[in-house]
Amino acid sequence: MTSTPELNGHGGDHVVAAAAAHGADVMWTLSGAHVFPVYDAAVGGRETVTAHDPSQTGPVRIVDVRHEATAAFAAEATGKLTRRPGFAVVTAGPGVTNTVSALTSAWFNGSPMVVLGGRSPAGRWGQGALQELDHPPLVAPVTKSAVTVSEPERVGAELDRAFVTAATAHRGPTFVDIPMDVLFSHARGPAATGALPAGTTPDAAAVSGVAELLAGAERPVVVLGGDVWADGADVVARDVVTELELPVIANGMGRGVLPRGHDCLVTRARSAAFAGADLVVVVGAPLDFRLGYGVFGSPPARVVHIADSAEQLATHVELAGSAAGDLSAILRGLSDAYATAPSRDHRPWTRELRERHEAAVAADGAELESDADPIHPGRIYGELLPRLADDAVVIGDGGDFVSFAGRYVEPMAPGNWLDPGPYGCLGTGLGYAMAARVARPDSQVALLMGDGAAAFSLMDVDSLVRHNLPVVMVVGNNSAWGLEKHPMRFLYGYDVAADLRPTRYDEVVGALGGAGETITRPGDIGAALDRAFAANVPYLVNVMTDPEAAYPRSTTGV
Repeated sequence: MTSTPELNGHGGDHVVAAAAAHGADVMWTLSGAHVFPVYDAAVGGRETVTAHDPSQTGPVRIVDVRHEATAAFAAEATGKLTRRPGFAVVTAGPGVTNTVSALTSAWFNGSPMVVLGGRSPAGRWGQGALQELDHPPLVAPVTKSAVTVSEPERVGAELDRAFVTAATAHRGPTFVDIPMDVLFSHARGPAATGALPAGTTPDAAAVSGVAELLAGAERPVVVLGGDVWADGADVVARDVVTELELPVIANGMGRGVLPRGHDCLVTRARSAAFAGADLVVVVGAPLDFRLGYGVFGSPPARVVHIADSAEQLATHVELAGSAAGDLSAILRGLSDAYATAPSRDHRPWTRELRERHEAAVAADGAELESDADPIHPGRIYGELLPRLADDAVVIGDGGDFVSFAGRYVEPMAPGNWLDPGPYGCLGTGLGYAMAARVARPDSQVALLMGDGAAAFSLMDVDSLVRHNLPVVMVVGNNSAWGLEKHPMRFLYGYDVAADLRPTRYDEVVGALGGAGETITRPGDIGAALDRAFAANVPYLVNVMTDPEAAYPRSTTGV
């Protein structure tokens, strides 16, 4: 009989061993005494760190930041990029509450991450110790689990459980806090194995039913969402839609599953596709405001929803079919069943949408090459796109400026596009960029920010500098909250609380140890980007853009 492996050490040892077992080799944090034992374990003890040699030789790399929100957003982005739970460690009280927006973003995005919070000593509970707060009730609504560990011998097991829960479909954030006296205590407990349960086997009849619907459609459209990437189904999805010649619209981190130029990619023909479809198959994305709440065309097309877990299937709209479980298994089963079903020829429809897509891309030239003064935001992307490598990680943090990025930037591979997602939380940028630079050390990292969003997290350029994490930042600076300014004008004929100053964000970056420049002429953008990518330091290109150049959006999100 095989005995369960055990670990003997203080609470930090158990925490770090569990994180390492699950492949979390980076800890995003802001220092706090409540969690000192976790740092001690991460660096391997006092003998590895001296006043003259602060190098870390332990099992987990510590990356400390200037705001807990950045640490948590970096953990979320790590989960998105690596498809393993990211890991953030924060101190008690405000340390935890500063992570709530990132936890909520991860909840909406289905991003696997674990946040460990410090907690006031159990032996002092109720007496008013520093930062005494019962955290789990605050974060429970936006996490898959939120627990307090009260016994030293249970620390490793509870951290193991948190990582497993975060990584199991449907993925998302988990939270654990540990009282300070418990975390400092030594105990013997079970060692984490890092083992994850297998994906849920889909119902074969449900998959066959979806295949029959698809085979019978004359004008099908497939939407590939972020869970296709998160569930590791990106290769299978690409192969299946290519084999069946299905028109595809990419959503969220589903972008790049079909590379730019693929014959089945019709994202830029989205309006025509949804208006004319007789069947829409949504895979790995919620039927939320980004997809018209699941109503496509008039009369509405039939809708099929495919999700990684049953609780993710839409209940607010009538579905013609659905399937839940391991997405790779569903897609393989769908392909097999389709091969034996009587099918209609939808290839002319696919070709029509692809032609519309290509026409829309060609029409972009006017904005991408614009010489307008003030600068049209599209010109920035006209200069950026030819400078992006195929493996570049592109990050959006903003409103209108990032909406233009969503139109123009088409990744060549999945996992290379990060945006805030349906929660729409600004301030993700610096945390996402740090995570991308650490997870993809050999790739370009381009962070695109509106000037409003930039101010949420720009002080963490200090963290990029301290940890030698070069990132190219581009700010589309229209000196306004553009996403609010123009709709308010439309509704009321005027706007308030929407104007900003033409701030020199490049000088902020320079003061923090990076570099940058401000651009006011369209012809100067390209050379500035060349300098940014060659600089090997955090570099910000602050482009002053036309405040009247609003993104022509078709949805308000309500």
